[in-house]
Amino acid sequence: MATRDLLIEVGTEELPPKSLSSLSIAFESLIVAALATANLSHGSTQRFATPRRLAVLVEQVAENQSSKELFKVGPAVSAAYDTGGKATPAALGFAKSCGVDLGKLTTTTKNGIEKLAYQTTERGGKASGLIPEIIASALRKLPTPKRMRWGSSREEFIRPLHWILLLFGQEQLKLKVLGISSKNQTRGHRFHSNMEILVTEPSQYEKALSEIGLVIPDFGKRKEIIRAQIVEQGKLADGVTIVDEGLLEEVTSLVEYPTALTGEFDPAFLEVPSDALILAMKTHQKCFHITDKNGQLISKFVTVSNIRSKDPSQVIKGNERVIRPRMADAKFFFETDKQTSLEARLKKLKNLIFQNQLGSVYDKVVRVAKISTSIARKLSASEAHCERAALLSKSDLLTDMVREFSDLQGIMGSHYAKHDGEPEEVSKAIQEQYRPRFSGDELPVSEVGSILAISDKLDTIVSLFGINQPPTGSKDPFALRRSAIGILKIIVEKKLELDLVEAIRDAISAHNVAKLSPNTEEQAFQFLLDRFRSWYQDEGVSNNVFESVYILKPQSPLDFYLRIEAVNAFSKLPEATSLVLANKRVSNLLKRQQHDEIKTPCDKSLLGHESEINLFSEVENKRLEVVPLIKKSNYTEALLCLSSLKPLVDNFFDNVLVIDEDPNLRENRLSLLSELRKLFLMTADISFLDPGSE
Repeated sequence: MATRDLLIEVGTEELPPKSLSSLSIAFESLIVAALATANLSHGSTQRFATPRRLAVLVEQVAENQSSKELFKVGPAVSAAYDTGGKATPAALGFAKSCGVDLGKLTTTTKNGIEKLAYQTTERGGKASGLIPEIIASALRKLPTPKRMRWGSSREEFIRPLHWILLLFGQEQLKLKVLGISSKNQTRGHRFHSNMEILVTEPSQYEKALSEIGLVIPDFGKRKEIIRAQIVEQGKLADGVTIVDEGLLEEVTSLVEYPTALTGEFDPAFLEVPSDALILAMKTHQKCFHITDKNGQLISKFVTVSNIRSKDPSQVIKGNERVIRPRMADAKFFFETDKQTSLEARLKKLKNLIFQNQLGSVYDKVVRVAKISTSIARKLSASEAHCERAALLSKSDLLTDMVREFSDLQGIMGSHYAKHDGEPEEVSKAIQEQYRPRFSGDELPVSEVGSILAISDKLDTIVSLFGINQPPTGSKDPFALRRSAIGILKIIVEKKLELDLVEAIRDAISAHNVAKLSPNTEEQAFQFLLDRFRSWYQDEGVSNNVFESVYILKPQSPLDFYLRIEAVNAFSKLPEATSLVLANKRVSNLLKRQQHDEIKTPCDKSLLGHESEINLFSEVENKRLEVVPLIKKSNYTEALLCLSSLKPLVDNFFDNVLVIDEDPNLRENRLSLLSELRKLFLMTADISFLDPGSE
């Protein structure tokens, strides 16, 4: 089949930089999906994105749709003709729906009944006639939270549209969108090559733009060029450029022809905490900071210009002139903030609302202080340091620096705590309280920081559930899901022996502002356990393994984790099959008899058959072996120890009638199985590992 390359480019005013990459991906996906729907085969695709354009190149698009074999089955022949052989309305209607005369219909047999049928080959349409609507539809469906109108038109788009380039091979296809008609021309760089550039075929597009238009249209290539340039600038400055991937993505979205340049600022500004200076450079000027070989910030930065200036020094001076007042602001904020201690700001938190029903931020830190103290007591940590860190944890929200740079909350609090002479444990904890902020982020390092982070997140979860405002669907304004995962990660990875239910009760009892729902404890605990499910889904642990532990609802996250790890490892061993089968056999019988709990202990004197006596003795022996292993959380060894019970269980079922007519014997044998089942459940309900039934 004959094919041609397809190229579509839309030129606009500057597109939103933080959305450019996602817009480009969506544009490509929409076009590819529409081609598939239209039954147009094609080869590989390449997308392009700059601040002023979105483009997609699709190679080897079929010139015609593939032909389709159509086969329709209609009414039964007996219902299609009357006794006189005349066609009924059913037959005529079927022929009409097929678009043919009655004589073109055939018959087929379906389910033993002869029916009318119609078979034909539907030839595909020309791609050149389908592509314009495919492109127009893709442009309409581009996802963006805000659209614009301009001129007198009521139509909307992401940004005002200036040109459309649409080529199918060398053929210029006609398309009109938002009053703009397609051409075979693109436009070059706004300053270096602000003119129309002829593109005669799609494969020439990238080369024409880069050589004539001085535009690097490929987002990925442009990004790597910028990376190489800024790294080189750092080396020339005898330092190391720190490449922030998010900033690199944003800068790539702001330039079409990048040129990296190095500027300087007054070294006196280095007296300000480096976090504040870095954020000022990054947020306001989109600049990359440079450190020395020891990782210390130096008074130089790298900026990426969108032009190749004949006098780069003027561009550098311009950036230095703009960045200077930002640095000065940061220095002023820092010096001013230090004049008031964090403790002096504490009472003023009463004027800052956390949530209408839950009171002020002051109320929250008082609650967190109580929770932290309680957890510290359980973990034998410093109660005084935990309480102090909690009380001062939010005071930096009232500082000028954090008002200007909200990302510095906690970080600046730590600096101000050091200045105020607070213990090092307190200042570290204040900095670590928000960790982890996102998936893959660092966890708190210090013990006090870990306790503060858990307490702060737990208070938010318990408080919101307590006033019946849990997350719903995709709405989670207080990031409770992220907080829950954070709590679990800290407890597990820091190996903290913490009972979650007890901690939740502490969080509930810390409340004196809002009256919490009576279901708060149960709902908060269930919510936290459910976060384990998504955790293990991400790690590829099977749902059967998860359910085997989840059914027991361990109150310690660390214990939950250790059990999952043990069951997951054990499930891959040869011994797993025998233990699962034995467990399943016992579990099924007890369920059928509704014998979930041991009503009376098994009486050895009532055991008569050798098989049940042997099983009883071995259960007693295994209990002595397994209990010490469970106490040490050696769950894998416990499961391996129990796996040898399979032959005894099989002998018991083969030789002993459990459901005996004698109620005393029946109850005693069920009690024996219940004790065996209880032994299994000391680690997990591994019957979940066998999805089938006995």
